[in-house]
Amino acid sequence: MDPLLTLQNICYSYHTPDGETLALENISFTVDEGEFIAIVGPSGCGKSTLLNLICGLMKPQSGEIALHGEPVTHTRPEIGYMLQKDHLFEWRTVYRNILLGLEIQHKCTPENIARADALLETYGLASFKNSRPSQLSGGMRQRAALIRTLVLDPNLLLLDEPFSALDYQTRLSVCDDIGIIIKKEKKTAVLVTHDLSEAISTADRVIVLSKRPGKIRSIIPIKLDIEDRTPFRSRNAPNFKDYFNLIWKELNCHE
Repeated sequence: MDPLLTLQNICYSYHTPDGETLALENISFTVDEGEFIAIVGPSGCGKSTLLNLICGLMKPQSGEIALHGEPVTHTRPEIGYMLQKDHLFEWRTVYRNILLGLEIQHKCTPENIARADALLETYGLASFKNSRPSQLSGGMRQRAALIRTLVLDPNLLLLDEPFSALDYQTRLSVCDDIGIIIKKEKKTAVLVTHDLSEAISTADRVIVLSKRPGKIRSIIPIKLDIEDRTPFRSRNAPNFKDYFNLIWKELNCHE
């Protein structure tokens, strides 16, 4: 089976009046359908830039990005993007926020509205559909933001540190919720995070980037010795700490 997403020799530079800064260099990897990939690396290594390139918001200086074998040259509805902030609009109810993407894309069909209702019910927000975002907890807001993305039925989900604004306890809970939802909905996901435990607990593979310019230091398959894996349960796996130490060493290698 061909991969869902392919990146081949991606390079990207930022241009300013002071000159050119190489942000990413020779990035190549694939993502299979249904796979969950996490990307970690030092601050400023180009992780978020990489997501912007994948979704078509920016164009690589060289190299090619393809989704289902078709080059990504602009934003595409098959790619959903969940940012650090939930960006829910206070003047709209939770339900109207969730329908926003469908409205913009003129896809408010009975089938899609029924899907939105089902997602709200399945993931515990049906009783809050007529509430305002300010009436939700931080975790519930992130769940609403994910449902807003899922209702568009994207093939690929990009997650740019979606839990970073939450306190630690809420972050653990929401990471578990969203990890389970993504697996249950059989979505393919690429997560950018600074949290190594978060990366290991959610991902099938972890891609480790070097400091700027970001290059791939290693790609580490995650095989945890635990049944019925969820992000929260993964943290109790006997070999969890081994992966943590391995990735930590990769990040702090100065070669």
